[in-house]
Amino acid sequence: MTEYYFVGKIINTHGLKGEVKVKAETDFPQQRFCPNSSLYISAGDQKVKMTVETARFHKQAYLVKFLQINDIDEANRIVNKNLYVSDEDQTDLPKGSYYIHQLIGLDVFDYETKRKIGILTDIEMPGANDIWEITPSKGKIFWIPNISSVVKQVDLVNKKIEVILLEGLRDEN
Repeated sequence: MTEYYFVGKIINTHGLKGEVKVKAETDFPQQRFCPNSSLYISAGDQKVKMTVETARFHKQAYLVKFLQINDIDEANRIVNKNLYVSDEDQTDLPKGSYYIHQLIGLDVFDYETKRKIGILTDIEMPGANDIWEITPSKGKIFWIPNISSVVKQVDLVNKKIEVILLEGLRDEN
């Protein structure tokens, strides 16, 4: 069964010829929005394949023209829809790089004591480095930066991450 992964959201139309404005949520926008690439839109229980005709970056978003959309009326029908890429269209990443869907839900352990700290529940990409939300079994949710001095090991096979918590990263009260 094919799996699909979120890569962006159609937030508006642009012009009269069927272009849409897309808020990209991917580390690979040039790959996802290049001509002839395949993206999918949810239509109930189904995913509808869309083929990128053209795309360009404009004012913090991508303006995308799909082969299947030819005017503003058709474009209006897909506004507020999420865009997905299929697992078949994902490329292998270099060692030490991971897709978000591979990390969410992994158990997080203290690198030194090997005690479980919590579960990785969200990833945000605010700038220079990603930040990871950790949800402990007890206590407050907290965030850690995805930097080498904090994240020591990601083990996808055993579904765990080992980290060193720098002072001040976690409010223990």
